Amino acid sequence: MTHLTRRHFLRNSLVLGSGALIAAPWLRSARAADTRTLVLYNGQHSRTTQALVDAFQQATGIEVQIRKGSSTQLANQIIEEGSRSPADLFFAEESPPVAALDDHHLLAPLPQDTLDQIIPGYGSRDGTWTGVTARSRVTVYNRNLVQAAELPASILDMATEAWKDKVGFVPTSGAFQQQIIAIKLLNGRDAALGWLKGLKKYGRIYNGNMAAMRAVERGEIPTALVNNYYWFIVAKEVGAENMQSAIHYAGPGDPGGLITVSATGVLKTAANPQAAQQLVAFMVSPAGQQAMVDTVAEYPLRPGIQSPFDLKPFDTLNPPAISPAELGDAADALVLRREAGLA
Repeated sequence: MTHLTRRHFLRNSLVLGSGALIAAPWLRSARAADTRTLVLYNGQHSRTTQALVDAFQQATGIEVQIRKGSSTQLANQIIEEGSRSPADLFFAEESPPVAALDDHHLLAPLPQDTLDQIIPGYGSRDGTWTGVTARSRVTVYNRNLVQAAELPASILDMATEAWKDKVGFVPTSGAFQQQIIAIKLLNGRDAALGWLKGLKKYGRIYNGNMAAMRAVERGEIPTALVNNYYWFIVAKEVGAENMQSAIHYAGPGDPGGLITVSATGVLKTAANPQAAQQLVAFMVSPAGQQAMVDTVAEYPLRPGIQSPFDLKPFDTLNPPAISPAELGDAADALVLRREAGLA
């Protein structure tokens, strides 16, 4: 599955778009649900989640209490809390932390009518979690330091002596962990380890994606491996016409163009499971998707939603054929980083 042809994408747009007119679980009367306060453990960007929650509360009257943290930290906290967790549901910036909860059998099944609202293939195999929004891994580059034609088709070629001191990367980034696993699945474990060792030797480490993005923009380093939306954050600040950097998309099927997703799931131990399921249904509804993509340059996973950002069309990205479910909990990424001396 992973990426869809244009025909497949448009067909699903029509099917899901018409189905959305029939079923909208989040629109059910709040009186039909337990209206106690929902507890949402949130690892997704705060502004995005707040916009979502504000829209949900206005539509349903259900109060949502947000507990913030990194996705990995919150997943570990839920696992440690077990049946004592106060969380009703978990919204993560990446899918692996949610997949880890699934591996520990902590997630409840999601209704099929909720799962059917997003493009097929961007959730779990067993229906316990779903992707909510998507983003593409890209190479941002400073146009004054390197030309687009000089950039290699594959990010594997950037971990070489020819690119010494020219590539910034963030080894602790969740999306970077998934990129490691994608290389492992596509090219084998030795290739993934060799890539990491090459980046350690020839690349430059940054503590965060925005730090790497800004370093490219001000000409500190020619390129960096980040998610597409970081470029748009800076462009919104200074104006796209004033940007010194641009986005480069990797060659067809290359792990440099991996699509990753934010993801959500409802806890089996949720004190308010019906309202939690309503919130997940709202996340994939037209109103919920629009509320989120209006705040950040991520792709909606529900067809028919328009982003206000000038994104490369989703159905033209041509990413590697690896689904979020295949990435799993990405646990081996940390092992590979340690072996490469990057932990």
